[in-house]
Amino acid sequence: MTTTGGAAPPGRKVPRGGAPAGRRGPDGATWFLVLPALIPILVLSVGPLLYGIALAFTDAQSGRTRSTRWTGTLNFQDLLHDGLFWESFRIGLLWAVGVTAWQFVLALGLALLLNTDLRLRWPARALAIIPWAMPEVVVGIMWRLVYSPDAGILNETLRDLGLGEGRDWLTGLATALPAVVLVGVWAGMPQTTVALLAGLQNTPHELHEAAALDGAGAWRRFRTVTWPALVPVALAVTALNFIWNFNSFALVYVLTGGGPGGRTRLPMLFAYEEAFRYGQFGYAAAMGCVMVAVISVVLAVFLAGRLKGGEDT
Repeated sequence: MTTTGGAAPPGRKVPRGGAPAGRRGPDGATWFLVLPALIPILVLSVGPLLYGIALAFTDAQSGRTRSTRWTGTLNFQDLLHDGLFWESFRIGLLWAVGVTAWQFVLALGLALLLNTDLRLRWPARALAIIPWAMPEVVVGIMWRLVYSPDAGILNETLRDLGLGEGRDWLTGLATALPAVVLVGVWAGMPQTTVALLAGLQNTPHELHEAAALDGAGAWRRFRTVTWPALVPVALAVTALNFIWNFNSFALVYVLTGGGPGGRTRLPMLFAYEEAFRYGQFGYAAAMGCVMVAVISVVLAVFLAGRLKGGEDT
């Protein structure tokens, strides 16, 4: 049976005006429900971000009597020749990559362990997330006590084992960054563990049973069953961890303050010093813009990979 004129097919509603029913934009009630969550984001996130970008093109400095002038891209030109900033940028990348990589490897092992029929599994899961529940300032103070050269647990243990008199881990040029990376891994590993554990529990158990019946060992089952199911979770948590670690401030600030000799001065610490120690707000805002650009590139690569993966499937 054919339709004539503007008649709609059976089961298809035609709204007033003759246009076919489709997706409609959000109505007033929808905006009323969204606004309470949208306004704080605009005021506390988008607004300061736009203001910071505008500030990067000025010579804004501390002091009420100082007038602010528009300088264009002068701050960014100065950044291109600022060796200290690019050194902090290199240290920030080493920190972010090192912490993110070790967080993922150790969290994956812990998640696999907690996903087994381990005795006292639930208390072990609760203990595993304790570092995640602690504020970064508390974590920094605690680990400063661990690394203390005189009465720290680490040096006392080394002395008891006859492995030397210990050292000042946070002020040594060669040990400061590795020591801080270790703390970052310990503090951030629980959230990665929780995400990977959730991915493991969503993997159908029947696939593991089928692979075991086919004679696949533990490593082969992980490579052919577990890991493919974990890839989306692994990509998401790795990208988020990299962004979080690259923007880290409080933990390193409490542990070393960027020392010794700038060996742990992350880009966020460098921008903080420029803004609040030297009063160069415009220059610090330009540093923030560069960091936002880096994070945007990471997000773009991540989203492109996810979209490509979705098309392949």
